[in-house]
Parts: sequence; structure tokens; C-alpha cells
Amino acid sequence: MALSPGDPNSYARADQVKTTHINLDWDINFEDKKLTGTCTLFMEKVDAAVTQVLLDSKSLDISSIKLESTGEELKYKIDGDTGYGSRLEIQLPSGCDKHFKLLVKYSTTSECSAVQWLSPEQTASGSHPYMFSQCEAIHARSMLPCQDTPSVKSTYSASVTAPKGITVLMSALRKHDAPEQVGEKLKYCFEQKVPIQSYLIAIAAGNIKSRRIGPRSHVWSEEMFLDEAESDFSETEQMLKTAEELSGPYVWGEYDILLLPPSFPFGGMENPCLTFATPTLLSGDKSNADVIAHEIAHSWTGNLVTNSNFEHFWLNEGFTVFMEQKIKGRLNGEPARHFSAILRWSDLDETVNKEFGADHPFTKLVPDLKGIDPDDAFSSVPYVKGSTFLWVLEKTVGGAEQFEPFLRSYYNKFKYQSINTQQFKDYFLEYFASCETVKEIDWDAWLHTAGMPPVKPDFDKSLAVACHDLAARWQAWDPVAVTECPFTGDEIKEFLPGQTQEFLNTLLSGTPLSLVAVEKMEELYKFAASSNKEIVFRWIRIGLAARRESSIPEAVKMVTEVGRMKYVRPIYRDLYAWQEKRQVALDTYAANKNKMMAVSREMVAKDLHIEDIQILVLLNLDQLWCGAK
Repeated sequence: MALSPGDPNSYARADQVKTTHINLDWDINFEDKKLTGTCTLFMEKVDAAVTQVLLDSKSLDISSIKLESTGEELKYKIDGDTGYGSRLEIQLPSGCDKHFKLLVKYSTTSECSAVQWLSPEQTASGSHPYMFSQCEAIHARSMLPCQDTPSVKSTYSASVTAPKGITVLMSALRKHDAPEQVGEKLKYCFEQKVPIQSYLIAIAAGNIKSRRIGPRSHVWSEEMFLDEAESDFSETEQMLKTAEELSGPYVWGEYDILLLPPSFPFGGMENPCLTFATPTLLSGDKSNADVIAHEIAHSWTGNLVTNSNFEHFWLNEGFTVFMEQKIKGRLNGEPARHFSAILRWSDLDETVNKEFGADHPFTKLVPDLKGIDPDDAFSSVPYVKGSTFLWVLEKTVGGAEQFEPFLRSYYNKFKYQSINTQQFKDYFLEYFASCETVKEIDWDAWLHTAGMPPVKPDFDKSLAVACHDLAARWQAWDPVAVTECPFTGDEIKEFLPGQTQEFLNTLLSGTPLSLVAVEKMEELYKFAASSNKEIVFRWIRIGLAARRESSIPEAVKMVTEVGRMKYVRPIYRDLYAWQEKRQVALDTYAANKNKMMAVSREMVAKDLHIEDIQILVLLNLDQLWCGAK
């Protein structure tokens, strides 16, 4: 059964019918862990002869679908099951107007991969339940029937009821300062007037409080985290203003941040008006707030100008990393921008050369995702290989003075649209038609060739030199030949948190340190006690590489307490690679998988080869059974 010709991960046919607005009327049922209510799809025929609407759905319990104008109940069927959803085919009545509304009465189910439900015991307050969504890449279809492709953008409105004591937030502006009381429940209303793709529809509900951190920003979280979040995110307005200087007006009105429970699988999610953020960003020194700069940059790159499907994901993330680093450069100086790129390069090197392999098709900037769930292809490649390409393009055309006006022009030309790589390339070549050096660009090598980028920019290494030198000294120390430790503990006292990370990155990329060296390093530097999760994460991995037994409980603690895939997946892979401790990884996953969000659970299962193991177990049982017969 054919998927959309414009998106290999969707059944939606936006060339026939397109969604122009969505209205959601939901009740949050914490007891049954469901969203129940209606979804009204405002639709417009692109092809006047069309007789059906094709939508994406995943494990939805649909009661009825009606033509809103007449109340006529429409025939529909669900088929074409894939691992990431099904086709919902709705028959339109003859004579259906060009503009029409479909009223879908339905509820989500326990198989909804977009929403995580937490009991009161799983929250910081312990007093109320909590729920939140994560729809990117293609999980919106499990929360509402829709054209779940980034090639379709629409406005949306929502009315949501929830129990008393629960605050509801969405990726839209609140229509009222306070909720309306409806019987024993509270009703919240929202409106998103800027057209967005389906994966940006987001909801969260729980015992959430807020604090203003800027003229257009609040931070929201459970109350115990408010002070720390207010401090760590205090530079949000500066970042917003800098982003506007680089990119143009901020069109979304408010920019709020919601600090979610630890099970949230990403560092941040660029839901418009309300960035979702992991509590692992809290470090007490603002050193991880670059994630907020990243999500702010998405307000232009990804949310305003969007990849048409996830084969072109680098148009979202590569541009966003590039702009995040531009913001950092404006606020902290060019060496800081370059150092951020050096840190990212380390991530890319591990992804390409260790996680996938240099020939893997997922290391192409524009991969082929036919028959592939975009979550399976998710990695640092579109982020870092993409941003590196933009570094090279900027240098090719003569530097920031030429490239930054181009970027503003690009955002303005394609705002509110979804585009592919060819459209970007065509516009770039048109804009720089008089620039001779653009003829030197090897587009195929950058876009369609696997492996590391064909060119590594000449980054300013002034902030990295001390990190690399210290790492080289530790790697050169042989505790057997030189029993007296040559280090004092003062070596990193002047390091910025990012420098400590790069020091650890350098150690991780080399031959594992001896167990004696690792123990001495912990004694001197006390990395395990750091308040910065980026440092603790890398330190755990260095310990596992050295086969340090005491790193195992530290690893188990982190993957149990934190859901951020950036940390959880590499640690699980490292535990699995330690053959004698492989069962620890499998047992830890089995004990915690039901507390993980669906995308984390599924990706870690693949990292641990759970399906392969289950097949082997079945084969062995079959052999035993045959032997017994």
C-alpha cells in the first residue's frame, strides 16, 4: 500500500486535501491514562475531484467520524499497518464542498507513543499525576488523527478539561489568564495562530507552577525546581534578542520554558510558545543553557521554515545548531562559538565511526527513509554534519557579512513553508549567483555521501588546547612505570564546564585509561559528584571503558533516574559491550522499561538487541523441544 509520494513516513496526501486548522476538545483522564474527546479537522480540497481523505493514525480508538456541517456519519476504514502507524481512509459524500470539516470522536489508547503518564509517586511533589507529550518525529498520529507529515502546516485551537489541582499547558497561547471551572474540573483554552506541523502540537499537565524570567517568558516546573530553573534560564531574553538580530522578528508571542520530569527523552523540544526541557539542564552555573539557545533558534529554523519530510531533517537541525552557535558567539565571543563546534564534532565522530560505521546510510546528510521509522535514523548527523556544511558554505561565500543576510532572506522567503534540500540549494545558488567560489562546492559529497564531513572547518582551538594537552598527559601516564602520580587536582580548576567535557571527550575517543588512572582521576577531580550531568555522563563512560566496577552502580543510577536519550543510549550500549556485565544492562532495562517514554524504550531495546535475543531464545527453545521429541 503506497505511502505519500512526498513523505515516506506518512499516508497523508496533501496534494489532494490539506488541513488548514485543527480544533481539539479533550478531557485528560489520568485514571485510564487517556485523552478523550473530539478532533475537528478544517480541510480544503486541493484536487476538486477527490472523494476521500487519507490520514495517519496509530492505535486510536475512533467512535465516529462526521461531516461537521451536516452531522452525516462518514464511512471510514483503518488499514495499511506499519510499525509506525496506519492509514485512516475517510469517504467523502458526493457534492462535498471545497472547504469542509471532519469531526472525529475518539480516545487515545495504552499504545499511544506520543504521551507519557506518570503517577504521583513518579513526580517530585508526590501529590498529583503528570502527563506530557512528545510528537516528533511521527508520534502525533497516536494522539490525534491527522496529516502527520511536516509538509502540512495548520493553525490549531484547543479546549482541555483536567482535574482540580492540575495545570494544563500547550504549544500555543493561553486564551485566558485562569481556567474556567466546569463542574469538578478545570477547563483550559489555547490558540496557536501561526501555522505549524503536526509534531509541534504538544500538551503537558500536572502540579505545575510558574515564574516570570523575562518580558515575554515564564519558566514552568514543579515548585521545587523553580528557583534553580529561574537562575539557570535567566539569560533567555538576551538569547531571544540576539536570535532576532540574526534572524528577524520573533512571531510566536510568548517564549516559555517547561521543565519536565526526568523521563523526558530529549534535551529540549522546540514546541512553539512553550519549549519542553529536561531537568538535566540544571547545573547551577547556566553551563547547559545552550540548549535553550538551540530551542530559541528553532523558532526560525524548523518551526518557521521546516523540512518537508524527515529525509531533510538537517534543514531543521543543522541550521538550528549553526544559529545556536551564532547566538553563543554574539553573547560570549567567537572562541566560544568555535569551541561549541569542537564539542559537537566529538559527538559526530562517535556517531559516525563507532555507533553506525562510516559507510552506514544513516550517516548521509539526506538519507533514504523509505520503510524506515525516522526515530531509527535519529542521531547527531543532521545536527553536526549539517551545521558543519553551513560553516563551510559561510566561508565559501566570504564570511558572516555575506552569509547572515542570506540566512535572513532565506527565512523570510520560506517562512510558514515546508521545503526540501533541493529548494534550499536552488535558493542558495540563486542568491549567490555572482559568487564564483560557490562553483567549488561538492554538493553530492556533502548531501549524499556517507561518513564524516568531507571538510573540517579550521576551528579556533584556543579554548580546546588546554583540554587536549591535559588529556594527552593522562593518556601518557603509565602508573606501573611511574608510580608517583604527576597530577595534583589543580589542573582543571580554571576550566570552564565545556572544557572539562572536551577533556573527557578526548579521553573517551582514545584507548581506555588504566583502572589505576581512573581511580586517581576520581580522587583528584571528583567528577562523579559534579552537579553537571554532561560531566557525570562522560565520567561514567570513561569508568565503564576502563572496566571499573564502581562505575556500574553509577551507570545504573543514571539510566534509571534520567530518560534523556543522549545519556541513556550510550551508557546502555557501553554496559552491553562489557560482556561480563551485559546482563546488568538487560536486567536494568527490564526493570525500568515501563517507566520510559515509548521512543526511549524502543530505541534502547534496539541498542540492547532485545529483539535479536528474543529470537535466539525462541530458537533455542525450539531446538530443545525438537530434541525432547
